[in-house]
Amino acid sequence: MGLLHVSRISLVASACVCACAIAMLGTASAVPPRTISITINAMSFASPERAVKVGDTVEWLNKDVVAHTATEKDAGLWDVTLAPGETRKAVMKRAGRFDYYCRLHPNMKATLVVERAAK
Repeated sequence: MGLLHVSRISLVASACVCACAIAMLGTASAVPPRTISITINAMSFASPERAVKVGDTVEWLNKDVVAHTATEKDAGLWDVTLAPGETRKAVMKRAGRFDYYCRLHPNMKATLVVERAAK
């Protein structure tokens, strides 16, 4: 084997190691989906505006003694009904600014700002 052939093998091996390291860095920096809790208490959503990421799960907890909903206002992306003491979840699948309200008590309003997930 000549010196030139060994150098080419070393170069190819180094390139493979670099490519694998870059690929691993890309997946290591991705943020896993989270669960974001929003409490309903005293006839209001505890977070009038909340930022979340695409892929996150939003969990509403009804601490009131009456039923409520968390209903997305315009696109019909989610509509959860919560009896007193219940928890319901929805996965955020689309980026955007989404107003939601309680269908049973329309004065209860809030907003989710859903941002694109980090890659």
